[in-house]
Amino acid sequence: MSPSFYLDGTPDTVKSAKGMHLITQNTPNGQKVQIMLEELADVYGTEWTTTLINIMTNEQKKDWFLKLDPNGRIPVLVDNTQSPPFCVMETSAELLYLLKFADKDDKFGFKDELERNEALQWLFFWHGSGAPYQGQLNHFGKFAKEKIPYAIERFKNETLRVYGVLEIRLSGKYTGEPRDYLAGNGKGKYSVADIGTWPWVKGWSFSGLQEEDMKPFPHLMKWIDRIAERPAVKRGTGDKYSQ
Repeated sequence: MSPSFYLDGTPDTVKSAKGMHLITQNTPNGQKVQIMLEELADVYGTEWTTTLINIMTNEQKKDWFLKLDPNGRIPVLVDNTQSPPFCVMETSAELLYLLKFADKDDKFGFKDELERNEALQWLFFWHGSGAPYQGQLNHFGKFAKEKIPYAIERFKNETLRVYGVLEIRLSGKYTGEPRDYLAGNGKGKYSVADIGTWPWVKGWSFSGLQEEDMKPFPHLMKWIDRIAERPAVKRGTGDKYSQ
């Protein structure tokens, strides 16, 4: 990496990285890009290196990290094949960057512009309308020092509402044709739309939701199980990304 990209406190694994380098932790957001890289490895033999950090110690708020991502959020993708090296923040942007530069055959995207736009719609839907609600449910339900019933109930209801949107899509409620995946013609194709959504939704029980809460979403639950069986998904959420 170019000297201008790091400070004295930057980990050596970041400073010395070649090629693609991911700074991450095994959280839902981290898992999005971890899974994408693992999927690309299965198809193309894509290689990358990884630096694991602990966000509970606020490592992501230190100057070395903020130099790469001023928002102080994991993961960060650094592409050292670019000159100068190029940093990408925000998970959806990282997935789209990998589509552009590492998925030449659109295995996880679409060549057809309408299908591609459909994938973007669902990717952005979860980024803007799903993860924020479920993230706040996690915060107020599990981590906040003060339990605020109104906040917990509000974000629980909003999380279930966006789950309902995904259920409508997957069930084919208004089309008459159930789907396997969020984007693409027919039953759909596994794509960045799914990769960008699944790591959060599969954690419904961690968020404090009960099986009774999930009964209205049978197609969503099958979608969770379907994606969980992919070898790259198992690796992308596995022990190699745990400290």
